[in-house]
Amino acid sequence: MSAATPVGGLDHTVTDLERQTMSRVARRLLPLLILCYFIAYLDRVNVGFAALTMNKALGFSSAVYGFGGGIFFIGYFIFEVPSNILLSKVGARIWIARILITWGIISGFTAAVTGPFSFYSVRFLLGVAEAGFFPGIILYLTWWFPSYYRSRITGIFMAAIPLSNILGSLVSGVLLGLDGLLGIAGWQWLFILEAVPAVFLGVVFWLYMTDWPADAHWLEPEQRNWLIARLESERMQREAIRSYSLTQALLNKRVLLLSLVYFGGTFSGYGIVLFQPQIVHRLASGFGMTGVINAIPYVFGACAMVLWGRHSDRAGERPWHVAIAYYVGAIGLILTGLVTDPVMTMAMLVIASMGQSSTGPTFWSLPTAMLSGAAAAGGIALINALGNLGGFFGPYIFGLIKDATHGSFTVGLIVLALGPIISGSIVLALGHDRRLEHIPSRQPTAAG
Repeated sequence: MSAATPVGGLDHTVTDLERQTMSRVARRLLPLLILCYFIAYLDRVNVGFAALTMNKALGFSSAVYGFGGGIFFIGYFIFEVPSNILLSKVGARIWIARILITWGIISGFTAAVTGPFSFYSVRFLLGVAEAGFFPGIILYLTWWFPSYYRSRITGIFMAAIPLSNILGSLVSGVLLGLDGLLGIAGWQWLFILEAVPAVFLGVVFWLYMTDWPADAHWLEPEQRNWLIARLESERMQREAIRSYSLTQALLNKRVLLLSLVYFGGTFSGYGIVLFQPQIVHRLASGFGMTGVINAIPYVFGACAMVLWGRHSDRAGERPWHVAIAYYVGAIGLILTGLVTDPVMTMAMLVIASMGQSSTGPTFWSLPTAMLSGAAAAGGIALINALGNLGGFFGPYIFGLIKDATHGSFTVGLIVLALGPIISGSIVLALGHDRRLEHIPSRQPTAAG
């Protein structure tokens, strides 16, 4: 039996073999990938909650905190492309395990910072350690999931971002309450205890995951053969449109423009994530309640991310889905800065989170549709590396503006909104370029 599902105006017939194969692949890979990314994002942004007490304890201004929070992405930028190329050569199992273990150790050392220099150093090294993790996972997903499934699968995987903010907010609020236990400050307990899972998961990843479909002995032979044939067919279709070498991919104008698009998103995304606990703290009493309230926007963001990615797959369209999500996020940020009522502030943060979260799965379907092989490894890493520089500038500029406006968030939020406005406009200017939104429409049969 089979079911016909429209893709880009054409029918894609899903056979029983395909359905069973993709279901088994998803069940095998996604839970651990989601858990790893959950911990990655938590260790990257938990500094936002630590800042509620750390900044005062260490005498950090908003500018110092913003610079330290964002310098993570400088280390990330420098080592991103080499890391992803190494992953493509040695396999995801060993390389992702290495990334998890090293960033877990360094994240724990954040508890030992004593001033701006040590804070900057640890955050920079954390970026170096984590470099290549996210683009490596995006590349890894292309080794296992055909294009028809990619946006929704990426959306499910990236739901770890809002989920980490949801649970991270709740847990971090509690951990700050451990202040003074064994003579250790609450913000130090936060860094120490949230670093342990990364090291543990590094070992689990190395023991459990599989690098390539050809090595997937947990699939039936006919399932393994179908998946290999399907992915190879799609690779040939992409390269029939245009085959990029690694150098061509790194210098390609579309790759560079997509890097700028991603920059605008991370500029606003990390700007708000690292300062949102401070915005929300004004609406709450106590760290525990701050954690609860801070989690609310991310609940809606998680739902929007999965549903919007699924809608994009079913519609067979990418650029408009990406642009709309960016614009919704920008509107939410602007209105958050303009309203004063606590309930309206929370409502606007929800809108901002839904827009910001929904960009991820749809955006990453663009470069993965036009690149393959070493070009995919380098191109995806370059987009992520250049784009994530926005994660440095967003928090730093926000902190500078907050200091200059005597603690006000309004101007900073409006400035952050410029990022996704520009990103959405670039995506629409690129138009419906076949190389950016190509979803193979004619798939191999069960026989390959």
